[in-house]
Amino acid sequence: MEKWFVTKQINKNTFVISEPYHWEETNCYLLLGSKKALLIDTGLGICNICDEVRKITKLPVVAVPTHVHWDHIGGLWDFSEFYVHELEKDWIEENFPLSNEFVRKMLVKGNNLIEYINVDDYAVFQGNPKKILIDGDIIDLGNRKIKVLHTPGHSPGHMCFFEEATGYLFSGDLIYKGTLFANYESTDPEKYLESVQKISNLPVKRVFPAHHSIDILTDIISDVDKGLTDIKKQGKLCHGSGLFEFNQWSIIL
Repeated sequence: MEKWFVTKQINKNTFVISEPYHWEETNCYLLLGSKKALLIDTGLGICNICDEVRKITKLPVVAVPTHVHWDHIGGLWDFSEFYVHELEKDWIEENFPLSNEFVRKMLVKGNNLIEYINVDDYAVFQGNPKKILIDGDIIDLGNRKIKVLHTPGHSPGHMCFFEEATGYLFSGDLIYKGTLFANYESTDPEKYLESVQKISNLPVKRVFPAHHSIDILTDIISDVDKGLTDIKKQGKLCHGSGLFEFNQWSIIL
């Protein structure tokens, strides 16, 4: 059986823990401070991401999903302290908007996971967050501060995280190389554009996406901004408009 996670060091106190053998290629980020650590996203929960975290640090860990979708909250089972945005508190506590059956179909798309789990037993994580986050909150790790940015569009409570000291932007599902999704009922294409424009004003030095390659240049932010703006000018920034393809990315509306 192949090792499920691949961990790489970004700098002295920042690591990416990836799930490269699943078609979504989810990236989770571990940020170490002097007092505690922050885990941004926890993957699918197919294998225990907490074991990977404990290979790196013994600090207390706060887990924060960029948004409450199964591929970001799956590993929350293993963390006693986790936070979510206020608009998705209901989703994670008891009213996740998609059925386990739908999620299981998405889980096995293009993948045979029989070595790792019994897919029929897979269930979306439900639990009670220790803290509710809103736009502008600061997560203080001790000598390291991470700002919460509410960036809805892909989901109502989607968040990006920005570290001003390094210029690191952890962009979740708002920005990445590949196909962006704004076609679910719970997505909002107009707010997606507003959120991209919001982060385009930040002094970003590196972008760390929640999916696929982390070899990504900051100019992808302006590319997505321009692309979505052009789609809006055509009157097509709405559900049902279909697939739009660009150089580094595409989007389904």
